[in-house]
Amino acid sequence: MLRTTLLTLFILSTFFAVAQKSTKPVVKSPVVKGFKPPKLASSLGNYKDSAIITVAEGQQLITTPLKITDVKNGKYTISSYQFLYRKTGVTEEENENGPTGKTKPTTTISADLFRTSPLSPLWITTINDQLKTGDELFFFDIIVKDEQGRLMFAPQLKLMVR
Repeated sequence: MLRTTLLTLFILSTFFAVAQKSTKPVVKSPVVKGFKPPKLASSLGNYKDSAIITVAEGQQLITTPLKITDVKNGKYTISSYQFLYRKTGVTEEENENGPTGKTKPTTTISADLFRTSPLSPLWITTINDQLKTGDELFFFDIIVKDEQGRLMFAPQLKLMVR
């Protein structure tokens, strides 16, 4: 009984606890008024936006760096981007008795966050070994930095292998 009473008092006291206020001043980053971000373009080799490529072109392109430019051909430093590799394949259908012998198409994805371009040697090797018709190479959430250190998003780039 005593334990229950003490436990109840402890729980009730936590409801009435006062939150501590931080004495540290909040620092706001300066906002530059009148700054209009430039129209950016993402490219890999000679390809911009969404494009259809061959397996051989994909194997060559994956070793080249991702480039971000504006309409005046100004270059931007890549801060980070995400890359997704969508692989096509087949899987064998199963029922309660086990495999049926029939196959059906399927896809799997591999994705990661990168801070440098081109991709890491492991990713390049894996893609070069496995790339085939129906696969996709997708660069998205591309964040770049201009010469003044301002961060901005660049358009995504999707390459479909046919």
